[in-house]
Amino acid sequence: MTPQQAKAAMDAGTAVIIDVREGDEVAEAAIPGARHIPMGDLLDRLPEVPRDATVIFSCHSGGRSESVCRYLEENEGFSDLVNLEGGIVAWSQAGLPVAQ
Repeated sequence: MTPQQAKAAMDAGTAVIIDVREGDEVAEAAIPGARHIPMGDLLDRLPEVPRDATVIFSCHSGGRSESVCRYLEENEGFSDLVNLEGGIVAWSQAGLPVAQ
């Protein structure tokens, strides 16, 4: 999903964004309204991942979040997961709001 599509879905209330980066990365720049669950904590915090909404996973450039989507779909029974193409880098380059 492109950053623009993700922003529109968030604004419409049809999706949530979960940022899987580490805390120090999120402290530098974050998508406003995104939830933060570091990739290494995800399995312990799996109940926090909604199963009744589209979940858009984000990271720095899209690699970690793509891995998370694939893992959760293949191993944890999730079905409505989307990777934010290009991560926070693409989001920022698209001129979308970033919290610091």
